[in-house]
Amino acid sequence: MTQFCPRMARHNFRHRVQRRVLVLRRCFCCFWDRLLMCSPGKPIRYRMLSRASTPAVPSAAADGSIVASSRNLTPSPLCHPKDSDLVPLKIILLGDPQIGKTSFLAKYIGDEKDEQGEDHQEKGLNLMDKTFVVQGARIYYSIWEVDGAEKSPDHIPKACQDSVAILFMFDLTSRCTLNNVISWYQEARKWNQTAIPILIGTKFDEFIQLPIDLQWTIASQARAYAKAINATLFFSSATYNINVNKIFKFVTAKLFDLPWTVERNLTIGEPIIDF
Repeated sequence: MTQFCPRMARHNFRHRVQRRVLVLRRCFCCFWDRLLMCSPGKPIRYRMLSRASTPAVPSAAADGSIVASSRNLTPSPLCHPKDSDLVPLKIILLGDPQIGKTSFLAKYIGDEKDEQGEDHQEKGLNLMDKTFVVQGARIYYSIWEVDGAEKSPDHIPKACQDSVAILFMFDLTSRCTLNNVISWYQEARKWNQTAIPILIGTKFDEFIQLPIDLQWTIASQARAYAKAINATLFFSSATYNINVNKIFKFVTAKLFDLPWTVERNLTIGEPIIDF
């Protein structure tokens, strides 16, 4: 009777595994070669984006807002949307008239606003562009503001088409504009069900002058509405640049799955961020 040898058994087992790996590798290579031969046109080349080693760290600013230092989001000169290496994305702003949408957008666009002529304007629509770099990729934001007073039946469908994020905006000092957010949301979702929703309260600098109990009531209602539409809530001020850039950084991080996050802030009297 043959005596069992553990060393020989391990050797045989290892040999069988190596043979199976070799067979699988040959099968995969054969399959891959056939796939390439059957692929039409020129081969596609992919560029791997480098990932930053450390995420941005938020810090408190003197005006009470939260400023994020991020090496991932670097402004670059305005580029034409037809550039082959640009990634074009569309964002829209919806809300009642006279709530600060235009000031909010102008604050974010900054100096690039002066480079954009009348060809970016259409009655009832305000179009602005922003180009920047994210981890080596050039991103082109086409931002559409729908004028709440001049909206025509085709403005919202046209603006919503292919948009990746919708910013639903209201005036923190006017509760009726907050109440109207739901109707803006319902109308937008008829034409776009996939865009990231963001709820933004504007004029925070005026809001903090209201009685504290009224601030609490409005903040509670805004948080309830944000939860109802599954949106992240930001209180902002274009005048003092509170949370304006942060909102677009948040959208960019969501779209590209970047390791950049914001801190939740539910303190009455401070710019609320809730999600």
